[in-house]
Amino acid sequence: MQESNKSFVKEVVQLPTVAFNETDMLLQWNKYAQRLGDKGHKIMESLLLISDPKLEDTIITHELPNEGSKIEFETEKMELLGYLRGHLHNHDIEIEVIVNEKVENKFAFTPLDKYNRLNEINPNLELLKKTFDLDI
Repeated sequence: MQESNKSFVKEVVQLPTVAFNETDMLLQWNKYAQRLGDKGHKIMESLLLISDPKLEDTIITHELPNEGSKIEFETEKMELLGYLRGHLHNHDIEIEVIVNEKVENKFAFTPLDKYNRLNEINPNLELLKKTFDLDI
């Protein structure tokens, strides 16, 4: 019996840990928020878009305005974490939630605000605008 048990060797699986930058993370973060909004999960979508998360190594820090928001975010955090790990190909990613009572919502109302916000996420937008002589 012991001889047969020795023949079963547990396979060690190496999960991917591909490097990524804050821009890649923000793009995936916003895609996930958009996906939630399309499904009708507006509360979680707004919690994701309240502020831009910060990246330090593989730890994503997200600030929320109160403890209630944090509790709501924590219930959906594992799905977000799975999405980010899969799309960024890095299984070392962790999400830290910080409650900051002074967080202000940043909304883009005018086309210029929207352009500036998108340009923060992807600086290549400016190159695209200049190349094709586009206006806002």
